[in-house]
Amino acid sequence: MKDGILGVVGNTPLIHLTKVFPNLHFNLYAKLETFNPGGSTKDRPALSIIRQAVESGVLQPGSVVVESSSGNMGVGLAQACSCYGLRFICVVDPKTTQTNINLIRAYGAEVDLVREPDPVTGEFLQARITRVQELLSIHEGSFWPNQYANVFNPAAHRNTMHEIATELAGEVDFLFCAVSTCGTMRGCAEYVRENGLETELLAVDAVGSVIFGGQSKKRLIPGHGAAVRPALYHENLADACIHVNDIDCVVGCRLLARTEAILAGGSSGAILMAVAEFKDQIPAGANCVMMVHDRGERYLDTIYSDEWVRNHFGDISHLWEQSYVEEQACLTTTY
Repeated sequence: MKDGILGVVGNTPLIHLTKVFPNLHFNLYAKLETFNPGGSTKDRPALSIIRQAVESGVLQPGSVVVESSSGNMGVGLAQACSCYGLRFICVVDPKTTQTNINLIRAYGAEVDLVREPDPVTGEFLQARITRVQELLSIHEGSFWPNQYANVFNPAAHRNTMHEIATELAGEVDFLFCAVSTCGTMRGCAEYVRENGLETELLAVDAVGSVIFGGQSKKRLIPGHGAAVRPALYHENLADACIHVNDIDCVVGCRLLARTEAILAGGSSGAILMAVAEFKDQIPAGANCVMMVHDRGERYLDTIYSDEWVRNHFGDISHLWEQSYVEEQACLTTTY
């Protein structure tokens, strides 16, 4: 029996994917971070950062926590702060889905919406961080988790990689992970290198993100990529990086839902398409793990909305419908 809801953060399932890419020459597994109680991998760093601040005395009951988030970290922090009796103010921008805003508020947290991008950089992330600093100055003794630089973010994800390695008896040949704050990738990378695993780490970044040296461009899918390289990034973070665009996110999500019945968020669709791009380079019999970072219910009004997709990309349904038909044909032939 667990002591409270935070006791079930982590130890998420690892499942074998058998339908999305039939007749694969390697094993493809999905780490379902969707099973965390707040619905995403961000539950791990949210709990890690808040717990450390409470135990060190930085936070007391009634203290104010202020953080910038595109959605999932906000939900994770709202959950953790509710359990610890802390006031939480989450700074978001217009790309944050209404579902995530509603979830944050449902936990009793406050939402502060930044409506205009930073006048110098033209980016919402910088505008959110500027607003965080304003709120910290208003609320005496308030605390900024700073998910972009706090080492207790990646520290939480060492456990993520430990869980994967334990399930596969240390035989993890490839790990595909989306990047934003770089917390998940860095924590997994540190575990891999400290424990002598031979895992090849593949970062999945967004076209328009600057994390791995790309040029900043408009992106529609929140929580994937970043307009400012986070402090948690370092040069040897991953063995390689694969860039995917917003359409890839949509197509990958639709394929996961239609083949494996996994309703996942945008970054998971991106990872699936990165696997598709890289799969011919993976040796036969290898164990390949892809992170499924969050739930798809938070994207019902965007990625899973035919109207939203048409408005932004035109009619691209053939991209997943054709792939789905082709995959089903392969399944029929196989059996």
